[in-house]
Amino acid sequence: MEVGDLVSCIVDRIVGTVVFVKILGQNSDLEGSIVFSEVAPGRIRNIRDYIVPKKKIVCKILRISNNNIDLSFRRVSQKERKEVLEGENLEKSYASILKSVVGEDAEKTIKKITEKESLVSFFEEAKTNSKELEKIVGEENTKKILEILNAQKKKISKVKKEISLTTTKPNGITLIKKILSIFKEFEVKYLAAGKYFIEAESNDVKSADKKIREKIDEAEKEAKKLGVEFSLK
Repeated sequence: MEVGDLVSCIVDRIVGTVVFVKILGQNSDLEGSIVFSEVAPGRIRNIRDYIVPKKKIVCKILRISNNNIDLSFRRVSQKERKEVLEGENLEKSYASILKSVVGEDAEKTIKKITEKESLVSFFEEAKTNSKELEKIVGEENTKKILEILNAQKKKISKVKKEISLTTTKPNGITLIKKILSIFKEFEVKYLAAGKYFIEAESNDVKSADKKIREKIDEAEKEAKKLGVEFSLK
C-alpha cells in the first residue's frame, strides 16, 4: 500500500473523535484510523450520520508511519467509491468463474495470477488475448472461461434516483430506517445528511424504472404517515 491508494474498510469502532477500521484485502490485523475532520468537512454533530460500526466504506491513505495508517473518508469522491466497489465485485465474479471451471485448483490459480497483477486486469486482457490464460489453466479450460465471459456481456441497465428524508422527531433515525427498508431489494447509498441514492439494475431499463418508481411512491406515502419530509430529486 502507498499514500494515495484507495482501500476498502470495515468500520470497527469509534473511540472519542477517531474512527478505527479494519482494512480489507490485507492482513486481518491491519488497522487504520480516521480522525473526525477526515470523515466530513465542518463540525460533526453525530458521527453516525456518516459512519457506523460494521459498515463497509472506501478510504484514501493519507500517511503510513510504523504500524499506523491514517485514512480519509471525505477525500474519496463518489466516482472513486463506485469504481472501487465495482472493481471488487468484478474480482469476485472472476474468482467465482475460476472456481466453477478449475475446481479445487482455483486458489492456486488465483495466487499465481495475483503475484503479478490483479484478477480484473488479467481477465480484461484475456478477453482479447487469451495466451497467458492458456498458459495457466490450459486450452480447454480457457475455452470454457471465455464462453462464460462472453455470456456475461449482455448489458445491465442501472436506474438511480436520489431522495431526501428529513425530520426533527427524536426517533427520526428509526423512522428513516423504516422508510428505507421499503427499498431492501435495491441498493441504497448514503450521500449526505438526509440524502440517499436508490439504485436498481435490470436487463430492461423500463422495467427497472417502473419497479423503483413504485417503491418511491410507497416510501413517500409511508413518510407522510410517519411525519417525515420526503422529496425526490
